Amino acid sequence: MSESSEKLYHPGEVVPQSGIYECDCGQRHKYSTNVKGHRFPPLHEGCSGSGWRLKALSHPNP
Repeated sequence: MSESSEKLYHPGEVVPQSGIYECDCGQRHKYSTNVKGHRFPPLHEGCSGSGWRLKALSHPNP
């Protein structure tokens, strides 16, 4: 994955790329599908993380 998969995005920031994002709590169970230009949602209730990391692009380039 690209450098953007390492970047942590916080709730309320603008989504740079449409895709599936995972919270950074380390439990690998909190996902959110986000659309480019929209804002990241709050983290799920009870999540100990602080932001979202890109896991898979919605429309990867061939």
